[in-house]
Amino acid sequence: MSDKKTGVYICSGCSIGECVDVASLEKVAASAPNSPIVKTHPFLCGPDGADLVKKDISEEGVNTVSIAACSARVNYDIFDFGGDVMVDRIDLRERVAWSHEPGDGETQELAEDYIRMGLAKIGEISLPEPYKIESTSSDIMVVGGGIAGLSAAKNAAMAGHKVVLVEKENRLGGFVNNLPRIFPQKAPHKTPEPSDIAEHVKAVKDDPDITVHLNTTIESVSGGPGMFDVTLRNGTGSKLRVGAIVLATGFKPYDVGKLSHLGAGLPNVISSVEFEKMAASGKLALHDNVTPAQRIVFVQCAGSRDENHLPYCSSVCCATSLKQAAYVREMDQDATATIIYKDIRTTGKTELFYKNVQEDPGIFLTKGEVTGVRLSGDELEVCVEDSLLGRQVVIKADVVVLATGMVPATFDESVTIDKPVDQMQDWDREQVGKAPTLKLDYRQGPELPDLGYGFPDSHFICFPYETRRTGIYTAGAVRHPQDTATARNDAAGAALKAIQCVTMVERGEAVSPRAGDKSYPQFALDRCTQCKRCTVECPFGAINEDEKAYPIPFPTRCRRCATCMGACPVQIINFADYSIPMIGSMIKSVEMPDEDSGKLRALAFICENDAMPALDMAGINRIRYSSSVRFIQLRCMGSINLQWVADALSFGWDGIIMIGCKHGDDYQCHNIKGSELAEIRASKVQETLDRLMLESDRVVVESLAINEYRRIPEIIDGFMQGLEALEPNPYKGF
Repeated sequence: MSDKKTGVYICSGCSIGECVDVASLEKVAASAPNSPIVKTHPFLCGPDGADLVKKDISEEGVNTVSIAACSARVNYDIFDFGGDVMVDRIDLRERVAWSHEPGDGETQELAEDYIRMGLAKIGEISLPEPYKIESTSSDIMVVGGGIAGLSAAKNAAMAGHKVVLVEKENRLGGFVNNLPRIFPQKAPHKTPEPSDIAEHVKAVKDDPDITVHLNTTIESVSGGPGMFDVTLRNGTGSKLRVGAIVLATGFKPYDVGKLSHLGAGLPNVISSVEFEKMAASGKLALHDNVTPAQRIVFVQCAGSRDENHLPYCSSVCCATSLKQAAYVREMDQDATATIIYKDIRTTGKTELFYKNVQEDPGIFLTKGEVTGVRLSGDELEVCVEDSLLGRQVVIKADVVVLATGMVPATFDESVTIDKPVDQMQDWDREQVGKAPTLKLDYRQGPELPDLGYGFPDSHFICFPYETRRTGIYTAGAVRHPQDTATARNDAAGAALKAIQCVTMVERGEAVSPRAGDKSYPQFALDRCTQCKRCTVECPFGAINEDEKAYPIPFPTRCRRCATCMGACPVQIINFADYSIPMIGSMIKSVEMPDEDSGKLRALAFICENDAMPALDMAGINRIRYSSSVRFIQLRCMGSINLQWVADALSFGWDGIIMIGCKHGDDYQCHNIKGSELAEIRASKVQETLDRLMLESDRVVVESLAINEYRRIPEIIDGFMQGLEALEPNPYKGF
């Protein structure tokens, strides 16, 4: 925006006017190089305050607005003046008035520096032009024709979208075709119900907006959201373009053959899947299919919650055994069912079913750990460390049923490959030799990266259904273990996310976590050194490479986290409203006290997803912390470029603290690995510090969850105390 006309609007309400000298802030703003219009209002978010800004936009031609008031996380609708007006927010309420001493000189200097930083920022940014493609598709492709795939397809079609449903088998219905009954679906939720899969199959077949491809797999998927080009492998090699993809390939049972310690391989030791087939036949019999079986023992967590097999709980195994125990009693009133469990886990309304099963005198439940299953003559013996009795007991059985867990069906088991394609860090070593289902034409590998245990999820807390490949969503048991009712709900959610994606792509906007963002990375390829770091570090596989290793960005895949910008060592990647020069100008805009003043200045880079909201919460709760720190908000800690660290230290900042999201098993960065990348980059700062003859303690990395706002004084004040033990940065004043 070359013809910027800037207006700075300072709010004196919400304690700002009582805390700082607003007239002095006006003078600081008026002295900015772009000679802005500067006005103050006691209630800027009120109708009169908003009208003040609107009047200047219409009458004075203001097209660049800086609101110096409250946090950008509030009143964003009030300060939205249309797509042609660029708006930036300077937080004087939560970060100054509500968290620092009123009338104090340091507080005043803090507020004035935030004004300088805000105006330096707005001077370097421009309105983003949304990235739009001409031939976007709003069609949805669903891969997998089980209960989740059927539900996703039907929901998308009901919302007005054309759907392509791809199923590798010769019929729809998936695993549920094997189940004569399913868990209770309706009140009072006491007894299993007949499977209704035929109704779901018919609804899909009868829908004119759903095209079904049976006996079909995926040959390749290229492009990105709004423009996925898919080649099918079904004898015709047909090609189609879709806007988004729902992966609903379900699960496969854990390989019971790996459970020899639980008797697998012995006669009459079967899996829960095999027992369903027995129940469907209507006959309880031994493996000879003649001799009646009357003592059925169910072993729970067969290979589950076991680090040597499946370390997780599959959530439905307990309810499955309860259902199968009910089969036993229904088929033969003289037969008994014994369930040996570590813990009975029946989620949701299934708990009511569990309570009803407990009333049956022929069903026995005992808590214990099965230590072995052996053959003794013509009968089986199950050895159990009984948790309640505190001793080992032996239970005799005609048939032992191993309740095996769910393994996500992410790979095409009908095909194997000799070696993986040219692989990046997201292609797990354990996946070598397995054929991907989607066969993505992505530089980072042909399949969806998993969050854990092979489940292709992007973020288990914040963004259900998302994967690390934008525009591709997961539903059903391929996302996490679940029953049929949960899978139907899951599929509805995934279908809605797919619809949201194609809608936003049509408008040139990003999806979560920066939903609605119209910016996208722009590459100055004439200066590219082909280092590949942007390709490697992008969390979402949004960048491919050509034969010379130049990056090929796919803007519709991009989530706008700017990790690529932080990765680039030659600073060739920038966004219209978020760039290397923008942050650099903010760093160098403050009034840096000289060495003789005895004042320290620390720079804090904070993530917009957790650290910034936590900072707001600290302000709301009037929590005080050092006024010597200036915060710069980043899209993600993964976007931090080491050039900023060098700029800050050479400008005279005494220290730098980076505060990002927590990461690890219990929490995950919103952009997958931004916090980890910040830590890795910070570890490389030692070279810069050595070059500048500075101590390494001047740069630290912290993590902060959104609800840990009370830790902010500990983090900030502790960092400042560490800086006080060092000499002031010798580059002050240079």
